[in-house]
Amino acid sequence: MPIEKIQDKVSDINLSSENNSNAAKAIMTTDTKEKTVAVEFKMGSVTCHMGGICKGSGMIHPNMGTMLAFITTDCKVEQNVLQSCLLDNTNKTFNRVSVDGDTSTNDMCIVMANGTAQNEVFEKEVFDQVLHFVMEELAKKIAADGEGAGKLMTVTVNGVDTLENAQTLAMSVCSSSLVKAAMFGADANWGRVICALGYSGVEFDPELVDISFKSNDEILCCESGKGLDFDEEKAKSILLQEEIEIICDMHSGNESCTCWGCDLTYDYVKINGDYRT
Repeated sequence: MPIEKIQDKVSDINLSSENNSNAAKAIMTTDTKEKTVAVEFKMGSVTCHMGGICKGSGMIHPNMGTMLAFITTDCKVEQNVLQSCLLDNTNKTFNRVSVDGDTSTNDMCIVMANGTAQNEVFEKEVFDQVLHFVMEELAKKIAADGEGAGKLMTVTVNGVDTLENAQTLAMSVCSSSLVKAAMFGADANWGRVICALGYSGVEFDPELVDISFKSNDEILCCESGKGLDFDEEKAKSILLQEEIEIICDMHSGNESCTCWGCDLTYDYVKINGDYRT
């Protein structure tokens, strides 16, 4: 690494700037969009702030994938609480995203709190909810901007015995190349969905499973494990939208989980077929 270039320019960094767009742009690789989110929240009577930037587009799959995320807050919070909230919410957000099933050695998520809001009151539940919102929004932006992607794909699995099993099922559908390709083609191929549920490793009764697709409207395609005579044109209209949801109800418990991914397009192959050149 050319350290002298860093040494020559480090003094030019303006830490007082309120515009984070340059930083968000600087960390981009194959991303097509800058990814930022910022919110205000109350701790007692004091207004606090939290903002985040991230990058990630390809080689995205737990744990975190090839991504960078930087989150800052002026809230006064103990380090051990901050670390605990970060780990918990990473598992519920960035580790529930899959673009292509590939992982990498370089990923990072950092939360920094400088305490300048000087809040005397600290409510962990409030802080945790705000951090979760920021991290989930960033995670969804990564999924939506997956390499070559045209659609954000949300997979929700309901009615499962444990949260761990619900996440395993949802990630199995979210990671399926065949499901992702079907979403690219706006094909309501629920068979590929139940197939991905089946090879997830989680035991369930397929005769209890309902599968539907949702965007601007919703259509049930599979009920109690059997295909329905659904309106193909309506289904295609739903799956042509930029944000689509696959909903699976397992009818075997009270836990649910949502994961995020994207469709698999020709452009993904183009980007990665000649990446080095």
